[in-house]
Amino acid sequence: MSVDVPLPELGESVVEGTVSRWLVAQGDPVERDQPLVEVTTDKVDAEIPSPVAGVVEALLVAEGDVVPVGAPLLRIATDAAGTGASPPHGSAAPQAVGTPAESSSGSGDGATATPLARRAAEGAGVDLTAVEGTGSRDRITLADVERATTSAAPATPAPAAAPAAPSASAERLAPAPARPRDASPNRAAFLHYQLQPGDEVIPMSPLRRLVAEHMVLSKRVSPHVGTVAEIDMAGVSRVRDAHKRAFRETNGFALSFLPFLVHAAVRALREFPRLNASVLEDAIVEKKDIHIGIAVETEKGLVVPVVRHADRLSLAGVAQAVEDLASRARTKKLSADELKGGTFTISNPGRNGNLYGFAIINQPQVGILRMGEIVKRPVVRSSGGEDAIVIRPIMHLALSYDHRAVDGAPANGFLYRIRELLEEAEFDL
Repeated sequence: MSVDVPLPELGESVVEGTVSRWLVAQGDPVERDQPLVEVTTDKVDAEIPSPVAGVVEALLVAEGDVVPVGAPLLRIATDAAGTGASPPHGSAAPQAVGTPAESSSGSGDGATATPLARRAAEGAGVDLTAVEGTGSRDRITLADVERATTSAAPATPAPAAAPAAPSASAERLAPAPARPRDASPNRAAFLHYQLQPGDEVIPMSPLRRLVAEHMVLSKRVSPHVGTVAEIDMAGVSRVRDAHKRAFRETNGFALSFLPFLVHAAVRALREFPRLNASVLEDAIVEKKDIHIGIAVETEKGLVVPVVRHADRLSLAGVAQAVEDLASRARTKKLSADELKGGTFTISNPGRNGNLYGFAIINQPQVGILRMGEIVKRPVVRSSGGEDAIVIRPIMHLALSYDHRAVDGAPANGFLYRIRELLEEAEFDL
C-alpha cells in the first residue's frame, strides 16, 4: 500500500509553500512522525512529519518548487510489496516528476500558475496563456500577473556595449526578452530594469518571496486608510518603572511597553468590534474571540505569532505570552498552529521605530497597529487654569484599516479609545 503525504495547512490564509530542503531520499526507510521535508511559507518554516512508517517510494516535487496546500509532496510505501518495489537506498537519485503544484495550479488553459496568481488573473481578466512566468519552472507568480495587468513588457534597445557576463543568479533574475509595444499610453516602462555593470543581484529567499506576494495581495484586496494618534506615555512609564524590578525578578525578563498597548487595544476592540473582523464575500464577520498577532522580526524575515484569547489575560499574562512567542519565533521553535487565527495585529519595530509608519494589513484581518518610537518632547499642559510647557514621553500610534469594513468614525474612535486607556494608565499587573 502507498500513502501520499500532502502539504498541510500551515497558517491562516496560507495557500502554498516552497519546498526548501528534502530530509529524505527515494528508498529511505522512515518512521512515523519522522521529519520528511522542510517547507517555507510567508508565515512559518516547518518540517512536515511522516504520517506512517515505511519506505520512500517517490519524491513528487523538487527543492524550490511552489506547492499548493493539499498537493502531495511524496509517496511512502507501507507494506512489504510496496517496499520491495522501491530501489535500494542510494541506488537512485531523488525523483522529481511532473509536480502536483503544476497540475493543481494549472487549468484547461494550459498555463501553470500559483494559486494566488490564478485568483488575481481571474479577478483582473488576464489571459494566463499570454503571461510569461518567472517563478520556479516558469510558473506564473502574482508579480507576473501584476505586470500583465499594467501592460506588456516594453521593448528595450540593446546596449551599446555588452557588460561583463552576469552571474547565474543575475541571469535568472534578469528581465525577460522584450515584447512588442502595445498601443496603451499607460505602460509602466520603469518596472523593467536592465542590469548594469557592478549591480549586485540578491535572489529573494523563499520566505521573502512569499511575504512579498502576501503584501502585494493585501494592498490589492484591501483599500488601506491610515490615521495617527499622539499619545502621552508618562502614566504608562510611571506604572512600568514602579513594577519593572519586581516583574523581572518574578518573570525573568524585562517589562516592555508593548504589553500595555496590547492590553489597551484588547479593551478597545471589545468596544469597537468592527476592527476585530474579516470581510467574507459580501459580508463582514465580527469575531467573538480576540486573538492578537504580534509582528516579530527574525533573521529570516517577519512572522506573526498569535496571543490567543488576549482579552482573558492580565497585563502580566499578556507580557509573558508576548515574550514566549517572540523568543520562540527568533529560535524557529514556533508551531504552525501558533501562527493561525489572529483577528488583529500589532507591530512594534523597537527602539529605532522612527516617528510612525503605516503597516500593511495582515489578511484576512481589517486592521493593524504600528507603534512609533517613544521620545521625550516638549508639550503644553494646563494646570490651575495656566498653560505650561512640560517634557513628556510621546509615542505616535498609527492604525491602518480596511475601508471596505471600517469607516473613519469607528476607526478614529477605536484609536482615540486606546489613547485614553494609555494616558489614564489604570493598569493592574
